[in-house]
Amino acid sequence: MPLLPPESPPTPVSTPVHFAARTQSATKRYGRGDTQVLALDAVDVGLVAGRFTAIMGPSGSGKSTLMHCLAGLDTLTEGTVFVGDVELGALSDAELTRLRRERIGFVFQSFNLLPALNTLENITLPMDLAGVRPDREWLDTVIATVGLSQRLKHRPSELSGGQQQRVAVARALANHPEMVFADEPTGNLDSNTGAEILGFMRYAVDRFAQTIAMVTHDPVSAAYADTVLFLADGRIVDSMDAPTPERVLDRIKALGA
Repeated sequence: MPLLPPESPPTPVSTPVHFAARTQSATKRYGRGDTQVLALDAVDVGLVAGRFTAIMGPSGSGKSTLMHCLAGLDTLTEGTVFVGDVELGALSDAELTRLRRERIGFVFQSFNLLPALNTLENITLPMDLAGVRPDREWLDTVIATVGLSQRLKHRPSELSGGQQQRVAVARALANHPEMVFADEPTGNLDSNTGAEILGFMRYAVDRFAQTIAMVTHDPVSAAYADTVLFLADGRIVDSMDAPTPERVLDRIKALGA
């Protein structure tokens, strides 16, 4: 009986990467002539769905511009931006507003809460404006996770800075958006409160497969992310997976940031 050849090992199957948002040759210029500033220089980047990405760089590197263009808060001079499979540049103003409201959450350094509304009303405001009924089970989960269950009737003036930022984070997550963009979300908080906010954002990624992109200058904050992107002069010059504060700081020093 002839010998059969040994079986070949199975070919590994690679899982396709899904980008929650991405850019192609993203270029942004401000001004004209001698005063023109190149904020983004043909940037190609993809933010992987279900992961936490930190964006770092020195002042003027383009990190906030990149985030604002990815989020549809600013437009490119050249190139394209996609949220999922939707090209933002192909949308009308009304369509872009609807996409931001329904598919993107925002957390800023300033809490941007309406003083006349209580905690619950501030959290549900984007859905109220869109005429969307909240998923009550998900909303209750978010509120409980950020520790606001006993503060729902309090107005912003009756909350601490950390509590106000928790409201802002809960508002960003309340309609379970595809992406959350956070611009220096702990910049106005003490270190302990900032760690609590970052811990919750990390939990949202690990527990709920949320996608988060955060601009930060702080190596400790960046270490909560899965990946750190480093920008300089409008370009992505490096990246790091599984960051630690020490590794991030060393990389920043090496880049001269």
